Amino acid sequence: MWVLGLSVVTVLVIYVFHLIYKLKNPKFSSTSSLPPGSMGLPFIGETIQFMIPSYSLDQHTFFKKRIQRFGPIFRTSLFGQPIVISVDPEFNSYLVQQEGKLVKLFLGPLSKVFVPDGDHHVYTSDYIHKYFRNVTLSHVGSECIREKLLPQLEEMSKEALHMWSTQASIEVYEYSSDMLFHIFAKHYFGYDAEKLPKTGRIAEQLFTTLSKVFMTIPLNIPGTTYHKCLEEAKKAFTIMKNIMEKRKSSPESYRGDLLDQVMNDMKTEKILTDDQNVYLVLGVWFATCLAIASLLTLIFKFLSEYPSVIEELRVEHEEIIKGRDKSSSSLTWGEYKSMKFTQQVINEALRFTILIPGLLRTTIKDIQVKEYTIPAGWTILLATQTLHMNSKIYKDPLTFNPQRWKDLDSYAISKNFKPFGGGLRQCPGAELTRATMATFLHVLVTQYRWTKIRGGNVVRNPMLGFGDGIHIKLWKKNT
Repeated sequence: MWVLGLSVVTVLVIYVFHLIYKLKNPKFSSTSSLPPGSMGLPFIGETIQFMIPSYSLDQHTFFKKRIQRFGPIFRTSLFGQPIVISVDPEFNSYLVQQEGKLVKLFLGPLSKVFVPDGDHHVYTSDYIHKYFRNVTLSHVGSECIREKLLPQLEEMSKEALHMWSTQASIEVYEYSSDMLFHIFAKHYFGYDAEKLPKTGRIAEQLFTTLSKVFMTIPLNIPGTTYHKCLEEAKKAFTIMKNIMEKRKSSPESYRGDLLDQVMNDMKTEKILTDDQNVYLVLGVWFATCLAIASLLTLIFKFLSEYPSVIEELRVEHEEIIKGRDKSSSSLTWGEYKSMKFTQQVINEALRFTILIPGLLRTTIKDIQVKEYTIPAGWTILLATQTLHMNSKIYKDPLTFNPQRWKDLDSYAISKNFKPFGGGLRQCPGAELTRATMATFLHVLVTQYRWTKIRGGNVVRNPMLGFGDGIHIKLWKKNT
């Protein structure tokens, strides 16, 4: 009898939870006009299936199975949130142009990591976004790269690769993230980790912990990865807030960096508070390093597997050196812009490297798509990952083939290639990512050789990562 009683109680509890959920989300109760799909269990939804890892460069099995069953636009429930997932390129392109009209930014698991006191307005406001995007572009856009950053990126690459070559072996993601955090911490807010004691350095702990926020269930319970991410974010906030306070008390410490610019703007425009500025600068710093470190790791994987690509890169970059008046000269903007094959390599790596499954948006009002209605307040995931694996656009999509980019037309690329998002919220760091990668590859293929020791097995859950990293041995050319 106790088994029967327990079963009845269990059913009643589930029913009550489901009823509460329906009352809180009234449009959830009517599914007749929603896109097809399954909402899974109450509260849990299909989160467990979503988080199950797959071990392929292909799109995650969660998406693949549901696209085959329901089509390119389907509904589900993830992390207690009703959500519509779209892999329809036309609909996705349309939505990214409707920022502030039909949809607004949704931060997902990052909402409590880089949002001060739950004030999502700092990221979702179109006005604030436009302001901060313009400010960021002044520090990472083409002009800044050409006039200031390019020689710094080359010097960073030389120093890092020299240090790597002195090690018995290095894990690419760990070492590259450390390299990137150092240079961009200096560039964005003047934080020089090398001048601090080892216990005072935040790059290693912060990056390795926060980068896991995309691959964990957002439960703020002590002991969980998500809770650790929140704690590390607080540490980073405290460090940068201290830097800001010191600059306020010492105007002579002005550096002209991103932090200085937003602090100066505060004096006249009062767009953001101190805390909001700190979180926004932290977010830019973190996104820059995470994107480039992930891309660099994947490129090492592919170059280790495709030696012919390395040789073609060497030819291109050695021709650049031969064309200089002095072989010791630094890389110029014109040389960077001439790297056609290098950009094809970067494009092909970007096609595989998706840091999140796609672009997250919240509907402002009901949206009609085909014969379906997506209710206001729902989340939409524009799944760019699946677009990049479309065999109709990319022949043999699981094959790393930089040459394919010579034949793709601009229209197909604009609809089916979204590594930096799209529309008004396209990532301002797109050119910086390309310039950093191209500069690093320039130094790598002309001055060094390497071999992969172990690792390189990919894991999607559903973001792309590596099981045990990629370990390489690097040595100086002709030594």
